[in-house]
Formats: sequence, C-alpha cells, structure tokens
Amino acid sequence: MARPAAVSADTIRTTVLAMLAEAGDPAPASDARFRKIVSVRKLRARLGAGDPAMLSRHLNAIEAELVQAGLTGFAVPDLPPEIAAQMRALWEAAVATQLDGVVHLRQQAEQVKAAADAARHEAELRTELLRTELADLRAQLTARDDALLTLRLESRALAERAQALESASGQLQSRLAAAETAAAGAVREHAGALAAERARYDGLSKQLLRETAHQRETFQTERQRLEAELVRAGERLAALEALRERLLTELGDERNARQHAAAEAAALTTVVDAQRQTLARVGTATAKQQTAGARRPAHSAARAVQATKAAAGTSTRKAR
Repeated sequence: MARPAAVSADTIRTTVLAMLAEAGDPAPASDARFRKIVSVRKLRARLGAGDPAMLSRHLNAIEAELVQAGLTGFAVPDLPPEIAAQMRALWEAAVATQLDGVVHLRQQAEQVKAAADAARHEAELRTELLRTELADLRAQLTARDDALLTLRLESRALAERAQALESASGQLQSRLAAAETAAAGAVREHAGALAAERARYDGLSKQLLRETAHQRETFQTERQRLEAELVRAGERLAALEALRERLLTELGDERNARQHAAAEAAALTTVVDAQRQTLARVGTATAKQQTAGARRPAHSAARAVQATKAAAGTSTRKAR
C-alpha cells in the first residue's frame, strides 16, 4: 500500500483560513475561540492526511500569527479608536474576500480532482476489464490449442487402433472358422454321448422305479407293524393306568384303616387309664368306708359303679 503524500504548509494555512471563514470568524480574538473552530483532529479530517505532530506545529504557528499578533501588529501609536476600528473592518473585509476566493478555488480544485479521480477510476476499471477479457481469450485459445492437440493425438491413436482392429478381425475370422469346425465335431460327439447317457438314464430310471416300489412295500409293512405295536402299547398303558388307580384307592383305604385303628387304640388306652383311676378311687373310698363302719346303705356302692361307667364312656367319646 502506497504511503500518503505529505501535506505542505501552504495547504495547511489555506485550509485553516477556509475553516475560519466558514465559521464566520476569520480573525479570532482569543486562543479558546481559535481552538474551538480549528483543532488538529478537525484539520486532519479536512485534509484527509498528515502527521498529527506536524499539523499541531503548523497550527500553533498560525494561531500565534492570527490571534496573538492579530491587529496589534498593524496598530499605530496614538491612532484614534475610530480610525483603528475602520482599519480593522477594512482588514477583516480584505481577509474575508481573500478567504472566499481561496474557498472557491479550493472547491473548484476539489471538483476537478473528483472528476479526474472518477475518470482515472473508470479508466482503471476499463483497463482491468480489458485485461480480464484478454486473459480469458488467451485462456480460451490455450484451451482450444490443447483440445486440438488432444483431438489430433486421439485421431492418430484411433487410426492406429483401427488398423490393429482390422488385423485382429482377420485373425478372429480365421479363428472363427476353426472354431466352427471344432464346434461341429463337438456337436456330433455330444449327440453320441447324449444318446449313450439317455440309454443309461432309461436303465437307471427303471431300476429306480423297481427299488422305489420295493421300498414302498417295505414301508407299508413296517407301518402296519408299528401301528399294531402302538395299539398294543395303548392297551397296556390303559391297563397300567387302571392298575395304578386301583392301587392308589387301596392305599387310601389302607391309610384310612390304619388311622381308624390308631384312633381306636388311643381311645381304648384312654378308657383303660380312666378305669384304673376310677378303680383306684373306688378302692380308696371302700377303705374309708370300712374304717368308718358298715353303716352306709348298699346303694352307695352301686352309685359309685355307675359313676365309674359314666366317666369311662365320656373318656371313650373324647378319644374318638
């Protein structure tokens, strides 16, 4: 990228005067007013280029010339204020006129520059477009030359291939004739072999039919035997099932009989124990009666015997 050109002192001075004239204050009365109208940033933006340090130095010099010197440099000692004011107004009018001319010239120069830049840019675009078209045409010509060369090479290769194919076609014709002769011989041999195979097939077919019939008869006999055995096995299975049911029934009856016998034995054991206890009580009561005397009536013994029998019956029922 090209480095921007340096800005001259005259350009800077003209630009500053133009900015002051545009602000309506061509001769600022103070530094604050000057800095408010013109600054390094505004000047650089107006110029479009320039070193800030260099612009600051030139701006300080112009400020000293316009503000600090001002009209004091033109003041004459003992000059009446009215004449000084008229001279000041005359000087300001001259400066304003000069600044207007400078601004007008600058605007014209900027217009001419813009037109020249636009023309130059358009010419560059046209040149670039023509260069692009020329490059495209050169590329197309190169591609056509390459394609033409490729087609010539392909044509030469196809011609050579055609010659090779013609020679190969002659060889294939001769080989085809030999193959047809061999095929005719092979057909005759195949017909003879086919007849022999057909005769062999017929013999094998008859043998296969005989073996198939024999196997079918054997299968039917074996099937009948297996069906008879299956019937006998079913009958045996039914008999075994009936025997199993009968044995299970007898086993249940035997189990019930054993449980009943065990219950009766337990009941008899209980009755015998109760009778023994009763006899022991009766013996004890008899001994007491003998020691007390034989004054009680005879029916007391009978009551004791009845009580013993009742207790034995009750014990038997509980055991059951």
